[in-house]
Parts: sequence; C-alpha cells; structure tokens
Amino acid sequence: MSKIVLKDGTELYYKDWGTGQPIVFHHGWPLSGDDWDGQMIFFLQQGYRVIAHDRRGHGRSSQTSQGHNMDTYAADVAELTQALDLKDAIHVGHSTGGGEVIRYVAKHGKGRVAKAVLISAVTPIMVKNDQHPDGVPLSVFDEIRQNTATQRAQYFQDFTIPFYGYNREGAKISQGVRDNWWRQGMMGAAIAHYECVKAFSETDFTEDLKSVDIPVLVLHGEDDQIVPFAISGAKAVKLLKKGQLISYPGFPHGMPTTEAATINKDLLAFFKA
Repeated sequence: MSKIVLKDGTELYYKDWGTGQPIVFHHGWPLSGDDWDGQMIFFLQQGYRVIAHDRRGHGRSSQTSQGHNMDTYAADVAELTQALDLKDAIHVGHSTGGGEVIRYVAKHGKGRVAKAVLISAVTPIMVKNDQHPDGVPLSVFDEIRQNTATQRAQYFQDFTIPFYGYNREGAKISQGVRDNWWRQGMMGAAIAHYECVKAFSETDFTEDLKSVDIPVLVLHGEDDQIVPFAISGAKAVKLLKKGQLISYPGFPHGMPTTEAATINKDLLAFFKA
C-alpha cells in the first residue's frame, strides 16, 4: 500500500497509476479515493497519470482525531504533491473535495497546478449566516453530526438515497453503488466524519475562489439534493477569474458515479482545451 507520513505523523494513503500529466482526485464526505474509480480508469486509458488519496481520517489513512479542517486538508495535499513532485497537475474535487481543491490551489498550488475542477462542490459556503442568508440552516448540519455520532451505519445507508437521486421518479437504483458508498464511509473514523461536517459546511471559500488565476471548470447537477446548485455552483463560478460552468438538469449530487460517461467526456474536453 502506498502511504506517506505527514509532518504530524498521520499516514496518508494514496493510489498513483500511470504516467503523463497528473490528475489528482479529491473525494467527498465521508468517502475515500475509491469513489473515483470510474474516472481513474477512464483517464488512465486516456494517457494521464491518475492519483487519488484518502483524506486524513477517511478510508485507509490514519484514523486521527486531529486536523479535520480545510487548512489542514489542503496542507496535507501540499505534502502529498511535494512528495510525488507533481507539476502541471490538474486537481479535481467532488463535494467536500471541491473545497479542498480550491483551498489547496489558493494556498499551496502556485507553480504546480495547471487547471482545477469543482464538481458538486461546497464552494463558496454552504451554511446560512448573516452574509449568506440563502444558505442551508445550521440545524441541518447539526442533524448530520448527531446521526453520524449516534447511528452512523444506518444513517450512511439512508444517505445514499438523496445522494444519488434514488428518491426521484424513474430513478434506476443500483444496490451495488449504495453498498460501495456505505463500504467507503464505514472504513473511515467516526470522529473524522463528525468533525468534517463543520469543515465542509462552515468554511468560507470566497477569497480562495477570487484569488485563483488558473482555469477552473465548475460542474453541478441542477437536482443536487445535498449541495444545492443555486447556493454553490451558480455562485462559485461568478467569483472565479477564469471560471467555466456546466450545469446538468436532473443530475444528482453523486453524478460522477451515476452519470460518469457525461462527466468524463466534459472533463476530458476541459483537460485538452
């Protein structure tokens, strides 16, 4: 297994396949690098080097109780990219991973990153507050925390239904996809998942988005029930200097899995542009 030991002693697991221009994939809450299998294999076959890590506390990385905040997540990625000496890289983040990408690019990516992609991302900020009155109420995230702390196994099973839009009329439900989401989630540490809720919901990425001067593609499903399009993708693209938005009517939050053929095609076009 491929791991690096971070400065604080945390072991960060990653997989690194192929050669060519590197693409680094950043997963969502509460998953692991395995959530990118549909993209990893596709882009490996297109001649790219593909890398996916398990965020600290998630998947096969150390089940540490420390560092579950966006600044640390981004610093962890910086250590990984330095250890692998990645240059001219493309960073792709889904959901929480989108926040991690834009924070990493803004704080650590200068000279190393060519392009970035935010998919169903939590940027610019999710929680409702005085500055963001149309955000999601804090009580929603408190409920996620409570359920993660007290009944994680059942809650994670239930969470897959809105995540993939399986509660919509005519949806074709894949039990394998649901089971794989649950498998990834249960591999990680409950404390990491609990603490990460604050990181993905309350971190404000407005200044990160404004400061980034590389091309950034924003992909978002218009039927996203987890990270609503109107408060995220639609707003984030307006803050970017070189932002491009593609929104998809009817696509769910987990569209890299359920709509992989469409997402991969649009990613490839952006990478090659």
